[in-house]
Amino acid sequence: MTRLDPKRTTVIVVDVQEKLVKAMPDAAMSSLLRAASVLIDAASLLGVGVMATEQYPSGLGPTIAPLREKLVGIKAPILEKLDFAATGAPGFQQAFASPRSAVLVGMETHVCVYQTARELAARGIDVHVCIDGVASRRDDHRTTGLELCRASGATLTTMETVVFDWLERAGGDAFKTLSKLLR
Repeated sequence: MTRLDPKRTTVIVVDVQEKLVKAMPDAAMSSLLRAASVLIDAASLLGVGVMATEQYPSGLGPTIAPLREKLVGIKAPILEKLDFAATGAPGFQQAFASPRSAVLVGMETHVCVYQTARELAARGIDVHVCIDGVASRRDDHRTTGLELCRASGATLTTMETVVFDWLERAGGDAFKTLSKLLR
């Protein structure tokens, strides 16, 4: 396994939408929102690509406001999709470009996150799924989704692990800024 190179990584925020959020356990959503927010902020600071997907937004609503504001603020593409895997979204290839690694957060773990991880891994992408950044309506579905992600070739990690891997070393302005976010 190699270090996550900020210049060769894309964060994908999968389907964190208004109507889906309401069905998720509160603790899981709190963790997911924190992980996704910090990753978006860190990505913006370090030059990491970011994109998001929305599953059938006319039925499930848009990305929740706190994340949507961050995504719009950094001009991250937000792609509508009907396929469960983000890779099936129209415009995915153009938005994803050609990174070596993908960091996934979102929902639901056992459906859209898993299918995205599987498809990216099959394409030779180094996939990292943040366990503190994913949710499913049921904990057994979340656990199964994480197991399926791992079985498909993804690395299970945490948001902090990703951020510190991007930083590589302590010191400097980026480290100071991101350290405050992680407290």
